Amino acid sequence: MHVPQTGFATVEGTLRYRDRGVKKGMEPRHFRSFLSLFISSLGAGTYLGEADSLTDRLVEEAVYESVVSGGVNVIDTAINYRMQKAERAIGRTLERLTNEGSVKREELFISTKNGYLTSDGDLQKDFWSYVQEEYIRPGKLKVDEIAGEVHSMAPRFLLDQLGRSLENLGVECIDLVYLHNAAESWIPEIGYRRFLERVADVFSLYEKKRSEGKLRYYGFASWNCFRVSRGEQGYTNLDDLVEVANNVGGAEHGFRFIQLPFNPAMNEALSARNQRIADEPLTTFEAAQKLGLGVFTSAPFAEGRLLNHTRVPELEGSRALSLLQFARSAHSAVIAPLVGQKDPVHVRENIRIGTIPPLTGEEFAERYGMLLGKR
Repeated sequence: MHVPQTGFATVEGTLRYRDRGVKKGMEPRHFRSFLSLFISSLGAGTYLGEADSLTDRLVEEAVYESVVSGGVNVIDTAINYRMQKAERAIGRTLERLTNEGSVKREELFISTKNGYLTSDGDLQKDFWSYVQEEYIRPGKLKVDEIAGEVHSMAPRFLLDQLGRSLENLGVECIDLVYLHNAAESWIPEIGYRRFLERVADVFSLYEKKRSEGKLRYYGFASWNCFRVSRGEQGYTNLDDLVEVANNVGGAEHGFRFIQLPFNPAMNEALSARNQRIADEPLTTFEAAQKLGLGVFTSAPFAEGRLLNHTRVPELEGSRALSLLQFARSAHSAVIAPLVGQKDPVHVRENIRIGTIPPLTGEEFAERYGMLLGKR
């Protein structure tokens, strides 16, 4: 068993990474400053893939190449991605980087997510046998604390998941932990008001672990809840979540990030004024910025479906680069799109976005307005 890596992303560390990246040819504006950290406007995602050793090696190499390029210091995962194997692949990559001395822990911004029940891809156990043995029988989780047979917000369960994530990643502190797709799972079962009460319990746990140095910030990762219209099932107002965080952690609370899908086909965060702050209608991007939240976006390629869409313009001969440019240039609240990649050719192609300046608002409207029905 390896000794966990100490530290977390720091101002000095991320600045050092940015400066080294610029020397390697990255555009200075590729790095965004948020919470005084310098974060690349492209992140390495680790969602898709089989739970096997071949995919492990592909993920490890993709994350390694992304980081050493000087253009990616954001690594995103979740405990349920590939049944814990995504986190472990990242852990091995971090150990490799540290042993080489090429990149230090404090230069990297690492995020994971918890809430979904998951088994262990390294064990020969079916899902429910694993959940029974690891959680229900030891008293870490009750059956009535599970929604839709897949999700729990029980603090005991999330505490256990956080411990497993720390071990899987091989670190003592995680920069960002998201509550994962909780609104979609719980609001239909218990209603919005009770859901916010459960969120308060979760945020209280996260604040406690912040004080213990196990995580730096926490966030809310969602597929639907920030994209659907008010009144639709699962809808969540960002201002309500920030109010919960303020009540739990005070003005210095750790709720500082959200994550949601964003691409030309799923553009609600930019186009739909479904959020409210003091009765002012705002888009999710506008509300996030007003509330001091950073946004990471997922699914920039819609799991590959947009790469063959002829309406998407190419950038330097690449539709992938154009889609990444769309995601990171759409609004100043966006820190980075997260892209899952395993093919070395795709890794090298996507990293090229770091050498290209992001677009201004006028340039974005000119280049992508037609995709949004505007011109």
